[in-house]
Amino acid sequence: MPAPQISESEWDVMKVVWDHGPLTSGEVVRKMEQSGTHWAPRTTKTLLARLVKKGAVGTNEDAGRVMYRAKVTRESCVKRESRSFLTRVFNGAVTPAVVHFLEEAKLSREDLAELRKILEKGGPR
Repeated sequence: MPAPQISESEWDVMKVVWDHGPLTSGEVVRKMEQSGTHWAPRTTKTLLARLVKKGAVGTNEDAGRVMYRAKVTRESCVKRESRSFLTRVFNGAVTPAVVHFLEEAKLSREDLAELRKILEKGGPR
C-alpha cells in the first residue's frame, strides 16, 4: 500500500504507533502525554481516526479492545514526504537540496567520513 500524505501532528501519532504498536487509543494518548505533547485526549483520538481513514493505521479487536497498528512502514512515509519536500522546495532537484543541508548542518568528522564513503560507492543502496 502506498503511503498516504500525513500532517505534522499525524506524524507524531504515527511515531508512537510505529515504535510501540499495537496499542489501544488510551495507550496512544498516554504515550503522547509521556512524549511531552499537551493535547487533549480527544485530539489524539481524532488524529488516530484520521490515520485509520487514510489507511495509515489499521484496527483489530483483541480481547474486546480495539487495537491500533501501523499499516504503512515508516520508510514508505519518509520516502513519500522526502519526494514531496524535494518537489515543493527544490523543484525536484536533489543536488541543491543536499548542498543546502550540507551548508546548514554542523557535521562531525564521522558524518563527513560516512558521506565520503557513500559518494565513493556511487550513492546509498
